[in-house]
Amino acid sequence: MTAQLVLVWCEIPVTDLEKSAAFYAKVLGFKTVRDDTGPNPMINLTDDLTAIAGHLYPGTPAAYGGNTVHLAISDTLEEGMKRCEAAGGQVVSPAIEIPPGRFAYAKDLDGNSIGLFEPPAA
Repeated sequence: MTAQLVLVWCEIPVTDLEKSAAFYAKVLGFKTVRDDTGPNPMINLTDDLTAIAGHLYPGTPAAYGGNTVHLAISDTLEEGMKRCEAAGGQVVSPAIEIPPGRFAYAKDLDGNSIGLFEPPAA
């Protein structure tokens, strides 16, 4: 086993951000918070913006109900993007800067949406 952080957060695309925020707050039973610091508005599924969690964002839900799972990489985002493509995956976005680090969207061998995440340097 490793103590290294592996799961960073998850994203859930929704068609109505405010309505979905109310739904998740009710279903999960805790306070959510809106965050407009990134490239898209999002509703964090906890009121601690530094916590490992998930968020809702305005998007088109997958027909099969899939979500994007972001995974921490062990070195630079660019190296992780190269490894993804070398292993048969597809990088589908440029590097995206957000307050807790940088990430890029990619697809795995089955077309599942994943995020490759690089936290800021310590």
